[in-house]
Amino acid sequence: MKTRRVLTDRQSAVPALAEAFREHGFEGASLAVLSKATGLGKGSLYNFFPGGKEEMMAAVLDNIDAWFVDAIFQPLEDGPDPQAAIIAMFADVTAYFRSGRRVCIVGCLGLNSAGQAFSGKLAGYFARWIKALAQCLEKGGVRQGLALALAEEAVSGIQGAIVLARALDEAASFQRIVARLQATLLAALAASPHAGTAPDTVTKDET
Repeated sequence: MKTRRVLTDRQSAVPALAEAFREHGFEGASLAVLSKATGLGKGSLYNFFPGGKEEMMAAVLDNIDAWFVDAIFQPLEDGPDPQAAIIAMFADVTAYFRSGRRVCIVGCLGLNSAGQAFSGKLAGYFARWIKALAQCLEKGGVRQGLALALAEEAVSGIQGAIVLARALDEAASFQRIVARLQATLLAALAASPHAGTAPDTVTKDET
């Protein structure tokens, strides 16, 4: 018989809470559902999260943000090779969202009234992703206005691909959309005046 691991601290409960919110949504995830998902009694949940469901969701969003900062945002912002950073972004996003089979909690929250309580976190998540991707494209020589437009299109396209893949129950649709988005960004880099030029050399030439 499989023994269920007992969660003994706040942080260890966050992944289970995240999956419960993904499956049921913020409003649909009752305390009974969250208790079952974590294996914690309601009293223990309130001990770890005195603010109730809102504090639980805030902890989940913080956890998601931390992953995206390390895996997506910082490599786009600081990586020396824009093309490699963009390819890695799409690979990591595909793995994280399991080719569209995994719900994007941030995106779902933004679609209903429950997300108003977390509007600052939601806006920060999407704004930084778009800004980081635009900066990466600019580093590769794409002009500022086009870089921003492409970044917005890519981030919104990824979100739309998740919705479509789940609606069709077809991971291949997510993969096709992501492949097209990646090709568009790489083509923009290839068409830039600095294509094939090392970033350090570009900086010296421009200064």
